[in-house]
Amino acid sequence: MSADPAPAPEKKPCAQTSMMYCPLSYSQREDFAKLMKECKEESFWYRALPFSLGGMLVTQGLVYKGYLTANKRFGSLPKVALAGVLGFILGKISYARTCQRKFENSGIQPMSEGGFLPPFGPQFGNHPHKHCKHTCEDCKTKSDQNQKQSPQPSAS
Repeated sequence: MSADPAPAPEKKPCAQTSMMYCPLSYSQREDFAKLMKECKEESFWYRALPFSLGGMLVTQGLVYKGYLTANKRFGSLPKVALAGVLGFILGKISYARTCQRKFENSGIQPMSEGGFLPPFGPQFGNHPHKHCKHTCEDCKTKSDQNQKQSPQPSAS
């Protein structure tokens, strides 16, 4: 009795009517996932961790010098923990623009334009596409064929 490996289940994309549909090609998805992982790691090591540790050290120093009062039961722990959490959050937020530039430089559309984040800024409220804007090669060829087959009426 030989142990044949089971065939891998084929990954099917979501139907076009699904809200989760995005026709990114497999290689673009890999690039996107790789960039997201890189952004998460770099934002942790380069911003969140230093901001968190720095905030905790400053808070502990302020409690030690007497500028902040320590809790009678828990000591300086609540204030130091809050400073650490706030530093972590601020560090992650401060890295967002750098991460967005990485996506732009790689050729992948900005995350808000790709439909992955809600749009903010001047275009808020009039974002033309509620779904992903990426198109795969199959969709482009089908669209081109449909345009060639249906003759456009002239406007003269």
